Amino acid sequence: MKTSVRVALALLGSAIQAAGICNIHAFANVTEGGVLGMTLLLNHWFAISPALSALVLNALCYLFGWRTLGRSFLVYSAISGVGYSVFYGLMEPFAPLWPTVIASPLASALLGAVFVGVGAGLCVRIGGAPGGDDALAMALSKITRIDIQWIYLFTDGVVLGLSMSYIPLGKLAYSLLTVVLSGQIIGLIQKIRQPKE
Repeated sequence: MKTSVRVALALLGSAIQAAGICNIHAFANVTEGGVLGMTLLLNHWFAISPALSALVLNALCYLFGWRTLGRSFLVYSAISGVGYSVFYGLMEPFAPLWPTVIASPLASALLGAVFVGVGAGLCVRIGGAPGGDDALAMALSKITRIDIQWIYLFTDGVVLGLSMSYIPLGKLAYSLLTVVLSGQIIGLIQKIRQPKE
């Protein structure tokens, strides 16, 4: 795959993911796990914008991923991670764009998972990580040889446990649905065979 195509996919994926988090999950009290969920947790309790917290937390996780995944991982992750923060920052003043979606926890969980799964899946597919949880999942998957969707499920579960501090238990069920579905979508996109050049 050409470098220009990889960069375009990294930016497209980070924009799709930012749209879902900014316009759905941040308002519907349906959260993601991992770093994405942690940014929403920090936003709720400390009013720290996800545009800033995502950048800091991602940088910490990328340091871990770099040792396992190499230099190209850092390049594409930087494009994906900075792209996510820029797109989130651009969308934040106009959010939420879909108030009817966020009125329904089930619709929020399903549509949010599609945005996150497709967005992150495109980035992971080209070897980059838009979020620290993606970097962590990619590195742990390579080290343990466990499929990436199961790594996501574990790390997301930890953050969902912390999210019980501000999300009602009933809504956490929708968050669990989001986590399982988005992780499966990422795993499926990662496994799609690349066409031969």
